[in-house]
Amino acid sequence: MRRLVLILLAALIAVSVAGGALVVDLFRRGPAWQYLYDRTGEENPVQQVYGYVSYLGNALRRGPALAADVATAPTVDNALGVNTFLELEPEPAKRERQMQMIADAGIGWIRQKFTWQDIEIRGRGNFTDDRNDVDGDGQIDAIDAWAKYDHIVDLAGEYGVRIMARLGTPPAWSQRPELAGTFAPPADFQDFVNYAVAVASRYQGRIRHFQIWNEPNLGLEWGNQPVDPVAYTELLCRAYRALKDVDPDIVVISGAIAPTVDISGYNMNGGVFLQRMYDAGAGGCFDILATQGYGLFSGPTDRRLHITTINFPYLLWLRDVMVANGDAHKPIWIGELAWNPVPSESDRSDIVARYAYGQVSDAQAARYAVQAYQRARDEWPFVGVMFYWFFKRPDNSEANQSWYYFRMLDPDFTPRPVYDAIRDYAAGLRSGRDAGR
Repeated sequence: MRRLVLILLAALIAVSVAGGALVVDLFRRGPAWQYLYDRTGEENPVQQVYGYVSYLGNALRRGPALAADVATAPTVDNALGVNTFLELEPEPAKRERQMQMIADAGIGWIRQKFTWQDIEIRGRGNFTDDRNDVDGDGQIDAIDAWAKYDHIVDLAGEYGVRIMARLGTPPAWSQRPELAGTFAPPADFQDFVNYAVAVASRYQGRIRHFQIWNEPNLGLEWGNQPVDPVAYTELLCRAYRALKDVDPDIVVISGAIAPTVDISGYNMNGGVFLQRMYDAGAGGCFDILATQGYGLFSGPTDRRLHITTINFPYLLWLRDVMVANGDAHKPIWIGELAWNPVPSESDRSDIVARYAYGQVSDAQAARYAVQAYQRARDEWPFVGVMFYWFFKRPDNSEANQSWYYFRMLDPDFTPRPVYDAIRDYAAGLRSGRDAGR
């Protein structure tokens, strides 16, 4: 009996010592901490333990079918991209400075809006911009609405940066009166088709990649009304056919599907929305599927897979839908990717919806971006270009919005840590080093 008590006491001491060592390891970020981070994307030890329990649940659920051995096309050599707002930069020299810094960082692509309401402003076929006093004489000046977009395309060619042209943001004249001024689709889809054809024709041979709309599964992006996957599919298919008529080599990219688990109808879960697109005939109307790739509340190493969990690998559920519908040969491009270093309450009290996108430090945002690019490179051969959200805004007037802090550069061109991290990562890729490890 005494011997049994001694054995049990020794076992209890061993477990206590091991448990204590584990706790020390977690808080000192040792091997156990790294193991849990690599599976949960959590850095806080308590959240790591909680997240690991959820991660173990993967074994109890069907995982997404990825068909990772199926070759996808088209492919790209440089998968580094960034969202730009060059159309908002009034000074041509500042547009060029942005493009130069993008190229210097080794970023090969920009996702740039060719804003419909900024191109065909007053009415069908009218490409004159008469909204500003350009020369400061007190009189409104009429200028070519294409001019600044011509400049953007010229700069991209000069600096060797490729463009994915994001088509959308309808002018009020094209919309139903009660929806005018929102992101609502046009009353007549042919107006959108005409605009898409005008952009593609003007830049034929210079821009080959066109994205049709953005986040069509969110009510905000569909005119503050319930989303409609069937109507979006009609818009997509009509634009697809028209763009291919302009140039069969044009690559048509679907509107980036937003990560949401909402099934209210105002918004729609991305997988449900995509399946309804397929049901409506979308399979023959895009060459690349686009989605957003925000990590939100966990890091890029998170491997928890649940249909109602929004994390970085959420896109794998969209891949699952693609495989089920015979589209395993098509790649996925990530239209927006980032973690948000929004300031804490003590730093700025005027920021609205402060933690809607989570909160990380500048150092974490930089590290996570590189890890996200590398994870896709290592594990997801069906993922192509990934566009960081975003490069810069022309001023800080939106600094009271939490999304503003995703930026790579401040308005005065001061780089944030994420810019330097991606530049170094790109340099490592060019030199053959695996800079993401």
